[in-house]
Amino acid sequence: MSPLLAQAKLPVVASFSIVADVAREVGGDRVDVVSLVAPDQDAHVFQPAPADVKKLAAAKVFVVNGLGFEGWMTRLSKSAGFKGMTVTAAAKVKPLAMPEHDEHGRKGHDHGHGHDHGKVDPHAWHNPQNVALYADAMAEGFTKADPEGATYYRQRAQAYKVKLGELDSWAAKSLAAVPAERRKVLTSHDAFAYLGARYKVRFMAPQGVSTDAEASAKGVAALIRQVKKEKVTAVFFENMADRRLLDQLSREAGVKVGGKLYSDALSADPAANSYLQLFRSNVNALLASMN
Repeated sequence: MSPLLAQAKLPVVASFSIVADVAREVGGDRVDVVSLVAPDQDAHVFQPAPADVKKLAAAKVFVVNGLGFEGWMTRLSKSAGFKGMTVTAAAKVKPLAMPEHDEHGRKGHDHGHGHDHGKVDPHAWHNPQNVALYADAMAEGFTKADPEGATYYRQRAQAYKVKLGELDSWAAKSLAAVPAERRKVLTSHDAFAYLGARYKVRFMAPQGVSTDAEASAKGVAALIRQVKKEKVTAVFFENMADRRLLDQLSREAGVKVGGKLYSDALSADPAANSYLQLFRSNVNALLASMN
């Protein structure tokens, strides 16, 4: 790469670590990607600091997930006076509806929370087929901001989509081999509906889709009864969540916490320091706990 190209990298700000990783895969050497929410940090409760306003003000492209995931995005863009292009990675994803619930909680546990995503579930990246759409959206956005890189971005997106396709095929085959009655999982918050829908795995959680949710005592008690009744053996905490509630649930339901799932963030841990690694790690953990 020439020194001129090195100096002319497209400045990109990504909202959080997972979309930042996909942006780097698609953008390669032509982009300089900065993630506002770091690995192992929770985008649900992120509060932009003055340094984040400066980062966005200096960028030409702002890559976000969309689907209501970044409740702070509009506020930050306005504060930064951002005049560049916003790329919504999930723009062409067919979103899953948020689960319906009444004041007693869906299926006996409370999904009410103050951090409202609206009527759709934003965690679309837990299906690799959706991440392929993310890659396409980024290639298109980067091309508009940097037309000379059009072929480069398209080729990198295509190469990344091949890897995503291989990952999806492996996960589908591996999880289909688990008997349906064992494909039941308890996690600390309700982030895995897209994985569940794609591979027919049933997820339960004491919290809603946002980690700032409060699980009610009545809801937790009902969930404990449900876990016992359905003989759930796959119980996991997440890399950016407080595990105390899940520990209580596992103690009272008499089931062992099987390990860690990576939900809304990459990790400094090599097991999940890229999206491809994160997804593979999650599926392997599920398989080990359900078999």
